[in-house]
Amino acid sequence: MEQLFPFLGNWVWFVAAGIFLLLELLSPGVFFIWLGVAAALTGIADNIQNLPWQGELALFAVLAVVSVISGRRFYNGPAMEPADNPFLNRRQLGYVGRSFTLKQPIVNGRGKLTIEDTVWEIEGPELEAGTRIRVTAVNDMTLVVAAG
Repeated sequence: MEQLFPFLGNWVWFVAAGIFLLLELLSPGVFFIWLGVAAALTGIADNIQNLPWQGELALFAVLAVVSVISGRRFYNGPAMEPADNPFLNRRQLGYVGRSFTLKQPIVNGRGKLTIEDTVWEIEGPELEAGTRIRVTAVNDMTLVVAAG
């Protein structure tokens, strides 16, 4: 590597790590950071052992694969799954299977249902106000209901 970048010497891997970290800032996702970690570790190993350029590239390739796989496991692990509120960003899915009482009638297959502090669009058979309904499905942001 010193032949390609003679002015950098053994610092070429640290420069590469910095470039990967800058790319991580400019692009969405978490990928280049792991390549930056691999480049930094390769630079440390190169400064300790003074590896030939073929060894540096092989070490970087191995460390890149290991760091990317480790990073994916870290970010896709069970700690990232919300256990206490599974419907946090899909609140309407939490209403499927629940029963409510209509305050307004369903006319021409469309109506409105107030649940807690939110007014939801509903679709279903024509029903009178005061009828007990059950949410059977969700169609985009509309609750699908049936009598019962």
